[in-house]
Amino acid sequence: MPLTRSQKADIIEDIGEKLDEHPIVYLTNFAGLTVQQTDELRSRFRDAGVDYQVTKNTLARLALDRIEGMDTLDEYFSGPTAIAFSDDPAKPARVIADFLEEEEVERPELKVAWIEGEVYEGHDALGQLKDLKSREELIGDIVGLLLAPAQNVVGGLQSTGSNLAGIVKTLAERDDEDDE
Repeated sequence: MPLTRSQKADIIEDIGEKLDEHPIVYLTNFAGLTVQQTDELRSRFRDAGVDYQVTKNTLARLALDRIEGMDTLDEYFSGPTAIAFSDDPAKPARVIADFLEEEEVERPELKVAWIEGEVYEGHDALGQLKDLKSREELIGDIVGLLLAPAQNVVGGLQSTGSNLAGIVKTLAERDDEDDE
């Protein structure tokens, strides 16, 4: 049964909202997956906190046209297309790569990834994308780098203090022995 005009407008609005909310969008070709494999893939995306949906290409293009800068993705909406919306650049790539490896299948195939305005095209980009760090991981790395010099200074002072205390104790014991 064809979609009504109202249903189409709702789908366009929904996709538009997700595109506004999520700075990372992956487009995949899912053709050839069985229903069971598709359900498993959706479940993995859901577990990773990634919103994954199959959509009509025409409706997705209409939603893209409403968002500045995303019209570059327009050409990738041909054939079977599913969209993964995420806040983490690597999560969708990791889910896809793990799925391909564990299920020993060739699909889903990455058509394109749009990460905060940068376009990563083709399935070959999957390896590069899955190795990206999330914002939280990058912030953790930066904090670790910033804290390392302070920890080294504190460690140096503590070891110097204990060495100094040991020297003073040894000298005091010598003085006590000399006094006896």
